[in-house]
Amino acid sequence: MTDSTPEYETADVLVVGSGIAGCAAALGAAREGAEVLLLTKASRPDDASTDWAQGGISTTRGDPESLKEDVLAASDGTADPAAVDVLVADADDAVSDVLVDTLEIAFDETDDGAFDYTREAAHSVRRILHVDAATGTHILRPFLNHLDEHEAVEVRQDTAALELLTHEGRVHGVVSDETEDGHPIYAGATILATGGIGALYPRSTNPDDATGDGIAMAALAGADVADMEYVQFHPTAFDGDDPFLLSEALRGEGAVLRNAEGEQFMDEYHPQGDLAPRDVVARAVETEREATGEVVLDVSTLEGDFETEFPTIAEMVHERGIEGDEIPVAPCEHFLCGGIDVDHRGHSSLDRLYAVGECSRTGVHGANRLASTSLLEGLVWGLRAGDDAAAVATDADLESDATGVEAPDLLNRDPDLPRRFAAEKFTRLQRTMDEYLGLERDPAEIARASAVLRRLKGEVDAYIRTRTARDLYELRNASVVALLIARAASENTESTGCHYVTDGEEAATRPADD
Repeated sequence: MTDSTPEYETADVLVVGSGIAGCAAALGAAREGAEVLLLTKASRPDDASTDWAQGGISTTRGDPESLKEDVLAASDGTADPAAVDVLVADADDAVSDVLVDTLEIAFDETDDGAFDYTREAAHSVRRILHVDAATGTHILRPFLNHLDEHEAVEVRQDTAALELLTHEGRVHGVVSDETEDGHPIYAGATILATGGIGALYPRSTNPDDATGDGIAMAALAGADVADMEYVQFHPTAFDGDDPFLLSEALRGEGAVLRNAEGEQFMDEYHPQGDLAPRDVVARAVETEREATGEVVLDVSTLEGDFETEFPTIAEMVHERGIEGDEIPVAPCEHFLCGGIDVDHRGHSSLDRLYAVGECSRTGVHGANRLASTSLLEGLVWGLRAGDDAAAVATDADLESDATGVEAPDLLNRDPDLPRRFAAEKFTRLQRTMDEYLGLERDPAEIARASAVLRRLKGEVDAYIRTRTARDLYELRNASVVALLIARAASENTESTGCHYVTDGEEAATRPADD
């Protein structure tokens, strides 16, 4: 900000994050008459996780009970049925209202002009709307453009929230990094939509700045978190130095997994074969890689032509020198099923604080997320939270908050040093998460990880007391979230969904023949 930056700012509703959940929350609040300020670390759309979403967005196609059954089955029976009821009840109206009617997203169609619904893993029917295999991009950019033109919404890019402003269990806004010593923004309601935790792992399908900021800020302020052990690994990321997602829509349209011996192996692991739930497929892929040396996704069996049906993915594959029909794949961190614990309106355990999207734990996903439900959950809960937050904000006295709730003093000494410190410690954190809190977990290794992460957080805490820098706060947030994952993993001794406890034994072996 310039020298003319005010001492503090106010907003009816403050949204932190610019993915589909944050955009939906901003839209929902603005529709109810609130003045909305949206802060985002992103400086362009592809810095947001939504922009990286490939497969699509699930609908119910008029059969909410069928989608509910698939969500519950994919979650290993752990999803909250009441939360799933909310998702399936709102799904089609939200998609129709916002994506089709308001944003006019050009979802793929068949030759006769009907929606070209596709199917992905663990879905019993074709019900997923998509645009090629780059659906997130085609949703997010029009959404941001729509908000830019909305008179009640201001979108402020390249701006990070560093701390929540709290007093006696109530959240009054955030401190942003717009000035060297922190810029207070007071809000009638604050909605966190900060995305996932991919930066905690060396290989992820998320942007590099997915450092779990919202979860860490909320947890440090005393908000409840839940299900943090459930870190989902996608089974088919490109196996190379520059990983990217190979959408489950490929397998939904007929592509198959093969090991280095050419065997199509998934039927040996699950009755649904290549379309089994993600956690099952991810462990099977890793087992076959270890046993045979490699797993590939064979696209020669697709119902249509690979380059015609999936041009975006085909281009990324060719850019990495793969010209044949077999693409090497390996599991890769993809999605956090847990997060800030919220109710059916996105409200957290702290007054005036909401959370939506991947940083939240609505109960919809349980221990394992069903494919193409993340965009849907973000849309549904974003609209709900925005609507509720606008109503809550009408009772707030922002000028009183600004004079009565003191913002923390943030210091800015040696601003160049934190980058070097943060880069070194982030490498150590990623190595610990990858080695001890990845696809398979052993109790002794979880304990080892906890000890390493506690020491790391102590070093970060000592450093952050005298320095303010975005890199340093991201490291602080990542270390907090890493410890929350380790603690939750240590407390859950049962293998459930994507939390797989090996106890030192081989995890995913082929079931014995009946």
